Amino acid sequence: MDVFFSGSIRGGRSDVDRYADLIAILEGHGDVLTEHVGVEDVEAKEQADGLTDGDIHDQDVAWLRQADVVVAEVTTPSLGVGYEIGRAVELDTPVCCLYRPEGDHELSAMIRGNDAVTVEEYREVAAVESVLASFLETHG
Repeated sequence: MDVFFSGSIRGGRSDVDRYADLIAILEGHGDVLTEHVGVEDVEAKEQADGLTDGDIHDQDVAWLRQADVVVAEVTTPSLGVGYEIGRAVELDTPVCCLYRPEGDHELSAMIRGNDAVTVEEYREVAAVESVLASFLETHG
């Protein structure tokens, strides 16, 4: 199973360690196409590799097309994450959004109100392990 994990990069990196933990869980169920989202210095690596914004966009869209499912951590608002979720919905790819309600931002109605998106609220990563397993089994 190919999993596209989405989390904020340019919108804020305060959850990067949480992303890494979620990616580790997802790797137990399949191939995470976007494991770089859980790496602290992802932007520096992209820059060192000479990737342009166009390159990043095109690679992400290719991965979205390849993915069997999308799992997005949406607590930190991100234009890129919202764009990826929208593209996944357009491609009829199952989407699971993970959201911590104690965060600083309210979850967008465009995510919570979309019947094509599963939203799971959580506090600790360990609490969503079984939720992710169920989502991946259902849609894998």
